[in-house]
Amino acid sequence: MKVPTASSEAQLEQLRRQAEINGRVNRAGIRPSGSPFPQATSENGYYGLPLLKPPVWTWEIPTYFFVGGMGGAAAVIGAMARISGADPKLVRDARWAAAVAANVSTPLLIADLGRPSRFLNMLRILKPQSPMSVGAWIVAAFGGASTAAIIFPRRLADVFAFTSAALGLGMSTYTGVLLGATAIPAWSEHKRVLPIHFGASAVASAASTLELMGNDEKALHYLALGAAAVETVMVAPRHPLIRLGGILSGPVPLALRLIRGRSSRVRRAAALISLAGSLITRFAWVAAGKESARLSFSPARGGEGAAGG
Repeated sequence: MKVPTASSEAQLEQLRRQAEINGRVNRAGIRPSGSPFPQATSENGYYGLPLLKPPVWTWEIPTYFFVGGMGGAAAVIGAMARISGADPKLVRDARWAAAVAANVSTPLLIADLGRPSRFLNMLRILKPQSPMSVGAWIVAAFGGASTAAIIFPRRLADVFAFTSAALGLGMSTYTGVLLGATAIPAWSEHKRVLPIHFGASAVASAASTLELMGNDEKALHYLALGAAAVETVMVAPRHPLIRLGGILSGPVPLALRLIRGRSSRVRRAAALISLAGSLITRFAWVAAGKESARLSFSPARGGEGAAGG
């Protein structure tokens, strides 16, 4: 055992003063030779376990993000069309798009969870501070309201359609909030951007879907144009797949709609490209999260990833 000396005691006192003043000590720790302390690696973290648990989501979740967001935005567009007195076909198509999306996205979520009982357990308690809990309730309520809007008579259908639209605002953006609320660096570093990004993508997807259903209202064109503009000006991360999705959902459809926006053929092409870009974007963000969790620690960062976890 090392015997304390005047020099070591003076050093210890200096560290105590530094801790009292700054609340921390800016000195590297000591790892005795041959000690059992674990070594951290970028691949395995400590004791062979990763510092951050990477997402285990499969294709169902990014598809759910895409379909649910599109359905939520479609419900909002349908309510706006009903209030403004637009073509009844647009109102009807928007309600059907929302209902179909709701009834597809819920099974996708349940499929990822493994069995329906797990989804039902998420509805036992509403936790306003938890994006996942709030999201589960939004999904359930949106599905019921959207389905009722296409089943019941006109006046009652309007009530459910407006309820669906209010919930649709959450459907189109909450998944971005959900990702940003995690400790995964690729997501948490963009927590302010993701809800806007997903919301704009959802609007573009909904407008594009309704155009492909045979609706050629100028309002749809301008909604898709505005969403593509938002996607274009947003700064995309370095992940190549996210950049690809951003290009297909932003600059490409924006250019097509600005140059030849009056052509129905060009509008359909822009709609298809926008839908492809939005779908790729959801898969890309999930892939980026998995990669970010795996590489969240490196010697160059000095364990920053571990603190973030």
